[in-house]
This record gives sequence, structure tokens and C-alpha cells, in this order.
Amino acid sequence: MSFLAALGMTWLVAAAATAQAPQREQVLQQVKVPHAYYWREMYVPQATSGPSAVTWSPDGKDVIYSMQGSLWRQRLGTTDARQLTAGPRYDYQPDWSPDGRYVVYASYDGNAIDLRMLDVERGTTQTLLANGGVNLEPRWSPDGKRLAFVSTAFNARWHVFVADVKRDDDVRLDSVERVTEDRDSGLPRYYYSVFDHYISPSWSPDGRELILVSNRGHIYGTGGIWRMEARAGAPLRELHFEETTWKARPDWARDGTRIVYSGYHGRQWNQLWLLPAAGGDPIQLTYGDFDATAPRWSPDARHIAYISNEGGNTSLWTVDVPGGKRTRVDARTRTYAEPMGRLVVTVVDSATRRTMPARVSVAAATAGAGAGRFFAPDGAWRHVDEARVRGEQPFEYGYFHTAGTDTITVPAGRAIVEVWHGPEYRTTRREVMVGPGEAQTMRISLARLSDLPSKGWWGGDLHVHMNYGGAYRNTPPHLALQARAEGLHVVENLIVNKEQRIPDIAYWRPDPDPLSTRDFVLAYGQEFHTGFWGHAGLVGLSDHYLLPDYAGYPGTAMASLVPTNADVADMAHAQAGLMGYVHPFDFRPDLSKVEGGVPYELPVDVALGKVDYIEAMGYSDHLITSEVWYRLLNCGFRLPAGAGTDAFPNFAALRGPPGLVRVYAHVDSGGRALDHRRWLAAIKAGRTFVTNAPVLEFTLGRSQIGDEIRLASAAQLTAHVRLRSPVPVDHLELIGNGRVVATFRLSDDHMSADTTISVPADASGWFVVRAWSDRPRLPVLDLYPFASTSPIYVTVGSSPVRSKQDAEYFLGWLDRVDEALGSQTGWNTPAEREQVMQMLAAARAEFTRRRTIQ
Repeated sequence: MSFLAALGMTWLVAAAATAQAPQREQVLQQVKVPHAYYWREMYVPQATSGPSAVTWSPDGKDVIYSMQGSLWRQRLGTTDARQLTAGPRYDYQPDWSPDGRYVVYASYDGNAIDLRMLDVERGTTQTLLANGGVNLEPRWSPDGKRLAFVSTAFNARWHVFVADVKRDDDVRLDSVERVTEDRDSGLPRYYYSVFDHYISPSWSPDGRELILVSNRGHIYGTGGIWRMEARAGAPLRELHFEETTWKARPDWARDGTRIVYSGYHGRQWNQLWLLPAAGGDPIQLTYGDFDATAPRWSPDARHIAYISNEGGNTSLWTVDVPGGKRTRVDARTRTYAEPMGRLVVTVVDSATRRTMPARVSVAAATAGAGAGRFFAPDGAWRHVDEARVRGEQPFEYGYFHTAGTDTITVPAGRAIVEVWHGPEYRTTRREVMVGPGEAQTMRISLARLSDLPSKGWWGGDLHVHMNYGGAYRNTPPHLALQARAEGLHVVENLIVNKEQRIPDIAYWRPDPDPLSTRDFVLAYGQEFHTGFWGHAGLVGLSDHYLLPDYAGYPGTAMASLVPTNADVADMAHAQAGLMGYVHPFDFRPDLSKVEGGVPYELPVDVALGKVDYIEAMGYSDHLITSEVWYRLLNCGFRLPAGAGTDAFPNFAALRGPPGLVRVYAHVDSGGRALDHRRWLAAIKAGRTFVTNAPVLEFTLGRSQIGDEIRLASAAQLTAHVRLRSPVPVDHLELIGNGRVVATFRLSDDHMSADTTISVPADASGWFVVRAWSDRPRLPVLDLYPFASTSPIYVTVGSSPVRSKQDAEYFLGWLDRVDEALGSQTGWNTPAEREQVMQMLAAARAEFTRRRTIQ
């Protein structure tokens, strides 16, 4: 038995350790609908810095809107806004009762979204519906006697409900009834449940009917606009279909003839459209390269209020119909519902004493002042994490990006300020007391842990989507601010379709963006989508964007599984680009299952030499991804580690900003500026480490990460390992051929290590160093802190690296892919299917060859 096998530990030890510690949980798990990161941002309301939803007063003179998680009232024609609700919840989606007395709204308490009601005259609030589910989009009937809303109360799916409103000693809901059918569509939906959903109800002027949005009968998108009587069992009639992605939110004019909704109708941005209430062709009302959403008719049907992100942040506007005059409703003066103070935060580099961009989190910490709620400057983009550690965090972690100095209005009392600037700087956390009407100034100095660029290491995120259907509208300058605040040097903006549209297609170019500098590069690549083969990242394309940028979409002209990812890799390589597999594994592949058990073409393309890197860290579980990566390395393939967050930086709620995970690539720049092509070449050469916090250094003898050591016979090698981390880690390990060869002692604070050991190399193989924690650690907005180097390879004599067990594992994988192909019928020609079968046969032959121990 070799030394590596004798001292080895199974990969499952790591997974067992993490399972015992507190872990992150997705919020709103009571919703059982696929792809939560989409519906949570695009449908469930978020606490954006600017307005997010609006309702008119019955006389049309005032509006109430949600902003920063509270409700605000403003008289049209003025710039003064008055806060109506404030903590301890986040409040959204107001709807004003026809008599003007009440406002019903959705309210999030960190666990569920309830329906609550504000008495406008008294200023008091009460709960109308708290069923443990997610309850959204409440709408009063025209007579004020009923309420329509969306809830997950039935089977954890989106359905429309109607309830009677009883006004006795108190206001309450009675006779709550689901009016939409729970129906298995039988359709092969990828981004949506196989069960139809029903969202966004709006009443007819006579209160007898509803319009709503449903994907009934359709594979793609959240669906078209349907009409039905407001009772259970009523038939639905489709008025208009277009794809939509959660944001249509139709509103029925009080004249009964027109419907306004938000759609993109084959374009790249949502705008307002008018549709006849009887059905027919829609007519576009507003235009622009930005989103216009959440429309609401005025009571006299002469104006529409809506939310726009044309300035980047969200803003509230009205438009005259007809006429088209647009007026911004701007809250320049704000009257708060509780005592407030101001916090002026300046972030500086401790060495230069100059202001620097950073990620800042500000949370209220005084009981009774919205403890646990997060706050941001009025003009900044407010973001929150998508998950939390239950029992430790009342709400998801909130933050914003600063260019250096910002002013935040916070509840009077204690506030907690946390500042982050990536793995190369220490994290700072401070508390401050802010008195009512007081302005407190904080100067926060960040100290370096590592100066990696001075050593030729440049950190970048291989997987960012600048705009992807979120609340904000991003631009290259703002994306650059976000990246610099996170301490990034390279951003690969992978332009990609969101179903029918490609939001950032106009930005694509083969060379870096003109705003790139000597130490920062913004480049444009592509993500190629297919639900069958897996998603591929394409970086460094030198000529053109690949169109269409997806395959395997049933029911479309791109239903065929050709082009495969191998074909896409060839097209990328023809443009001198790199192809990598992105966000590979958030679950352990189950080879016993044909459908949903074995994801992707990955081992096929590795066997055929098509893959330039794997996102060893991505929107995935890093330890599970490492298991598959190690198996491929054990078969003798040389596969560098890359990292990409799959960040949606125009989202208000997301799993991490750009740079949440990143890859550092070593470029011998010789004092020259950062060069994008040389950086990509370093990734392809495997001179990388990936991380979300820990910084690793690793040498084996005199060899660096990515090198190959050739030995005539077995020998002892000296391994030097160094760790510096802004957050504690629990494990620092040397991995050899997929098993733990050595564990290293950490400092008392678990944030550093510097160790040299002797390692026997008695057979060909590979070594990586990795660091990881058993549990999440803020402000790292990931499953857990993790880092890994790419391998240093060792060849002893002429023996190649081989593993019979791992080669057979992938042969079993290919069996499952082969079986799954048997149900595919979307081929354009028989030759396409034959091409795919030949590709699989070539991969099978390669793994069969590598199964033999030489």
C-alpha cells in the first residue's frame, strides 16, 4: 500500500464535519418552487434603496410606496415623504382601500411573509393573515369587501386566494378561498415547477373578475395574462401570452377597457405595455434601455405610477396617459416614524491613509429600534444575502458598496458596522452609539494581510452577470465600483440569455472595457446554457459572441442537444478563448439515478481535452465539487482550479457580490500592468488558487503551483504551506491523490499558519493545499470559508497517474448519460444523434484506457 493510501482519509470526513456545525439555510424554504434565487429576487419583494411598489390614494392626490423595507406616504407635486411603518419587520407591496381608511401590505419577519394592515387614520397596524407561508400582492376589491392575494399556503406553490374582509370590532379575513387550480402541466420546465403557478391578481372594476399571470400551457417564462371570475372552479381565458419573468404585474384600469403590464416582448428590458381587457395585441407605452415595472393606474385612469431603474437605483415615476409626460416622485425630505441619527462612515487604507472602496454593513442593534435590520445610504444600492444561520441571524446579512465615504440614517441607539475589502485585508467590526438627531463620524482603517499583486498574483471572478433581471440597472462603471470594493482585479462579465432575452448583449466586445486600468480589468465573456450538458463559461473570446447561446430547449428550434459543450469548446478555442465548467455541484452526483442524478457532460469533455478549467469554487458546494475534481485528477487529467461566483450584482438579494469566490492567477508581470491575456494563460497553466477568504501559499521543493516535478524514483519532498485569512478556518490540509496527507496546526485565532514538512513521493500523483471551516463565518457570504490551490504534479519514473476506482466511477457516469439520451427526441437530424454517440464512445474509450494501472 502506498504512503498516500496508508495515511489517507475518505472525502466523506469533510462533509460529516460540516454537517455537525450550524449551517446556512435558504430563506423562505416553505416555497417549493425551483430556482429560488430567481423568484426570490424577481417576484418576492426586497428592501431596495429606492421605491419598489406603489399604490394611489382614492382621490389620486397621494401615493404610498415601499422603500428600504418601510411604507412611505407622499403628496404628489411635493418632495416630502413621511414614514408610516418602521421595524421590526420589512414591509412591502401596499394597496390602499377604496374608502381610504386602510392600507394592506406584505410584511417579512425573517421567517414568513404575512399580510398586515395599516389604519391610515390612527397609524396603527395589525396582522390580517399569518399562516407560516409566503403571502404577497394583496389587492382590495373595488367595493372594499374582499381581498385577493397570492399565497403558498396550498402545497407550497403560488396560488391566488380571495377572502372576505369583515369589519366588526376589528378588521379580519373570513372565508379564505383558493380560486386557482392546482394542476400538473406535464411540461418539461427547467426554471419553473411542473405545476402551473398563478400570480399578480388585479380586480375588474365591477369586482366580479380577476386578471392574473400564469404559465399554464407554457414551458418558458412566468406566463401570460389570463382572465377569470373571482371564484373557485371558474374557467380561465388567456388574453395574451408572452414569456415574462415574474414582473408583469398587470393592473386593470377603472374604466374597464385597458390593462397595463410590464414586459420585454422580445426586447432586452421591461417596459410598460397596454393591452385591451377583452384580449388583443399589446401596444408599448414607455421606451428605454432600462426597466419600468410595478405599474398602477390612477383612480381616474389618466396616469400610471411605476418603478424605474433608469438611474441605476430604483425610482418612482408617473406617466400621463395619453400624453406621455413623465414626472419623478422624489423624496428629498424624509420624516421618520421613530428617532433617527446619522452615521458618517469613511474607509481608509491603513498604509496610504487614503479613502478606499469597500463593502459596508450597518445593522441596528438596540432592542425596539428594529434590531437586526440593516440600513444603507439613500443613494446606494442596498443588497442582502440569500441565506442565514437560523438562531444567529434574525434577517439575512445586508450591505452596500461605498466609494470611500457615505452617510447612513439609522435608528437612534447602538449600531454595528462591519467593513470588508476582500481576502487581502483584515475585516473590521465596530459598534457605535447614535443619539436622536445626532451625527456620528467613523473613520475605519483597513490593514493588509497580504499584498498579492506585488508577488504577481491577481485575483478575479470568472463568473459575473452584470444585469440579469434584478431590481437595479447596472453599468460598467458601477460594476467596477462593486468589484473594487470587493478587492477584485479582474471581472469576467459572462453575457448570457435569461430565457428569451440577453440583457447585456449590447456590451459584448472582444477586448477589455475601456475603463480598465493598470490594476483592474473588466472583460466580456459568455456563459453557454443547456440544461442537459451543463453550463459552460467562455472567456477570452477574440472575435464574436456565440448565437444562439443555448441548446437543448424543448419545444423550441433549439431543442437539439447539438451543439454539445464539446462543440462549444471547439468554437471558443477557435477564438483563442478558454472553456470552463461553471457552478458544478451543490449535491453529490447519484449514479443510481438516470434523471437528475448525474449532471453534465463534464467528464466527457475532460476526457476529450476540451476543458481549460473547472470552477472548483462557484455557486456550489466546494467540498462536493472537490470530490469530483479529485477523481478527474486521479485519472491523470490536468485540470486547473478556477472560481466564479455566478454573481448577479444588479440583484437586491443574492448569494454574494462579485468576488464572493475568486481565482488568483500568478502572472510574472515584471512590473508591467495587469494583462488580461497573460492572466488567462496563467489560469490555463494551472498557476492558481481559489478562495472566498483564506490566502494560500504552497511550494513543493522548489516547484510552484501548476508545476510538474519529475523524479527518477521515490523521494522525499519538502512542502511549505502558508495561510493568512481575514476569518477563522478550522482545517488546513495537504491533499495527495484525493486524500488528506497532512493536517497543519493553525494559530490560536485560526487565521494564520506557516509550516514546512517532509512529504514522501513514492508514486506518481498530485498535491493541493486546501483550507476550510466547519461552519459559515460572516462577512463571508458563502456556505463556509474555503480555499484550494491548483495541483503540483509529481511523476515518478514513467508511471502515469491512474486510479481504477475513479475511472470506473466515470464509466458508470457515462452509462447514466447514455441512458438519459435514450429519451431525447429533439435532434434535427439522425447525424446529430450519431455525432453525440461517437463523442460518448470516445470518452468511454479514454476512461477505459485509464482504468488500467500501469
